[in-house]
Amino acid sequence: MKSCAEIKKCLAGPVPSIRTPFTQAGDIDYAALRNMVEFDIAAGSEALIITLGDSLFALLNEQEVAEVTKTVVEQARGRAVVSACTGYWNTSKCVEFAKYVKELGGDILMMFGANWYPECLPVDTLVEHHLAVAQHIPVMANTGYIKIPGIGVGLEVVTRLVAEGKNIIAAKCDVSGEFDRKAVLIAKKQWTLFSGGTKQFHMELHPYGCQGHMTTFMTFKPDVAHNYWNAIQKNDIPGAVKIIEKIDYPFFEFLVSMRGGFDAVMHGVGEVFGLSKRWRRKPFYSLNDEEMEKTRQFFRKLHMI
Repeated sequence: MKSCAEIKKCLAGPVPSIRTPFTQAGDIDYAALRNMVEFDIAAGSEALIITLGDSLFALLNEQEVAEVTKTVVEQARGRAVVSACTGYWNTSKCVEFAKYVKELGGDILMMFGANWYPECLPVDTLVEHHLAVAQHIPVMANTGYIKIPGIGVGLEVVTRLVAEGKNIIAAKCDVSGEFDRKAVLIAKKQWTLFSGGTKQFHMELHPYGCQGHMTTFMTFKPDVAHNYWNAIQKNDIPGAVKIIEKIDYPFFEFLVSMRGGFDAVMHGVGEVFGLSKRWRRKPFYSLNDEEMEKTRQFFRKLHMI
């Protein structure tokens, strides 16, 4: 396991999330998962992020979440920070999983928790939930979860976690807009903050002190991720914006235009680039042959294949 300072440094850049790959029969494709980890590390990724969304926890049981986490940690072999992730679990379950991740050799745990109505999550409850887990492993907060009870409550939670959570060291900014801008301003001196999703989202938060961003391109076309990040490091904002205009916007507009949406196409992208197969576990939709060809044609148009 890396130190908190090392973990924060590795998160302060372009980082990929892990998409759980499946066979056509709906089994988890662990060989493809290991292949994806190797690709990301070879591409220069210093951190690998298992997420509740991209890693498709909605299609996994708790044992499978544990096994996916174990596979990523084992394949990484300390070459990159591994961020595990909880499900929408109660506090004791999250604590149990934190102990498991630490025992595996995972570095940090992204925090979610049980959620029904916003009223279930007042400030004290949310703070205590995070602090309980942070006793066992470094914690990454998630602004999408913290914001559930509302902006005012969420910002108070961020303020208290910064003040009280010595082992809370990072946050994935998952909301965009006013809440994340203010959260970054509150936490940027103590936490590494990175934006989820698109480069356009990172550009929104960058002036406020957001130090990194999650990038889909690192998982299949890392040159795009590195070119954008090099522009940011050089403060070449026009250059970074050009990448957003010419690649990021068209790519994400294409993703959401397809049947099955973003995640269905991203699994198809894995097949286009020879890293995994298109399949997702039912009832989630998987691209058909015609849609796969449309995806290939899109990348040909952008001169990526």
